[in-house]
Amino acid sequence: MVEKRCPRLQRDGVYRWFSELPSPQRVEFLCGLLDLCIPLELRFLGACLEDLARKDYHSLRDSEIKANNPADLGSLTNLTDEVVRSKLLVSLALLGSAHREAAGVLFRTLTHIDSVINNYGLQLNEGRTGDEFLLLFTMASNHPAFSFHQKQVLRQELTQIQSLMASTGKNPSTSTLNTMATYPGCHKVTPRSETPINSVSNSLENVLHTSTHSMEESIPKRPSGKHSKGGHP
Repeated sequence: MVEKRCPRLQRDGVYRWFSELPSPQRVEFLCGLLDLCIPLELRFLGACLEDLARKDYHSLRDSEIKANNPADLGSLTNLTDEVVRSKLLVSLALLGSAHREAAGVLFRTLTHIDSVINNYGLQLNEGRTGDEFLLLFTMASNHPAFSFHQKQVLRQELTQIQSLMASTGKNPSTSTLNTMATYPGCHKVTPRSETPINSVSNSLENVLHTSTHSMEESIPKRPSGKHSKGGHP
């Protein structure tokens, strides 16, 4: 369908374009695509995702338990700490869609962003700080565990962070999000929000890797052993 409407837009080009996006835009774009899917497509994609996620089940199991435990999440309140932000990103990635109580704890933590910036002078344009906050609020504002009202509030916070970053030198750009609109015959889909384009090195994969190591320091080591590719919980 895409190739018929946009002859010049080839799949390899889309894959290359997507692979170069930073994590906040990847998350936003994927959620936008899911909104366009019909129910049967979503069920099929769900089965594919379930199979892919099963491969990492054992390695992420301990982190997943913590991510859905309100008591553990309650200790992750210091947003000025880079390690805490990394753990919050892991928690959002592994948070189950039905865990409303855990989502409520995360919501209360994230909505303290105003006081964190104003009282502690957190600079969003320093290092990876701004990118981490963009990813945090992009993930949270799209996560099904949060209520509609909570997602609205989180989206407003995301917009505020974008404005602060723009005013301090990190100017948001939508050139990459609007790339598809340059092809003849393509209809332009307005992105949900504008997020700045930064180095792909600040990806969720790197954040997860860093945070998982920090979490493992406090987790008893399991006996060594590799989980099978098709292993099941």
